[in-house]
Amino acid sequence: MVMSSSVPYLIRGLHEWILANSCTPYLVLDAGFEGTIVPEEHIKDGQIVLNISPSAIRDLKIEPKFLSFSGRFQGVAMTIYAPIPSVLGIIARENGEGMWFPRDIEGEPEPPPRYRPKLKVVK
Repeated sequence: MVMSSSVPYLIRGLHEWILANSCTPYLVLDAGFEGTIVPEEHIKDGQIVLNISPSAIRDLKIEPKFLSFSGRFQGVAMTIYAPIPSVLGIIARENGEGMWFPRDIEGEPEPPPRYRPKLKVVK
């Protein structure tokens, strides 16, 4: 059985954990990933770092395929949209705690399926 990506669930949990520890959650995105909508003037080296604390943004949605929220950049309201594969990590500004997500490298072979031993039914 193929399962959906765990990344949106991890982002949601880490966001909550960072806030519960009185820290500021920062989201790091691959700004060049297809479908990503971010303020271009804030992109550096193909990435953008965004403060996603409740005081900085509103209407945060973390869905299985994307995340989105509204924010203000230099006084201009903008909706950010990021496909989940564009998320590089979520970290706390104050101490760097959080998680980085591995990149899928195009052309890289798929890992072999996990070995699952057949279960014997004992009566």
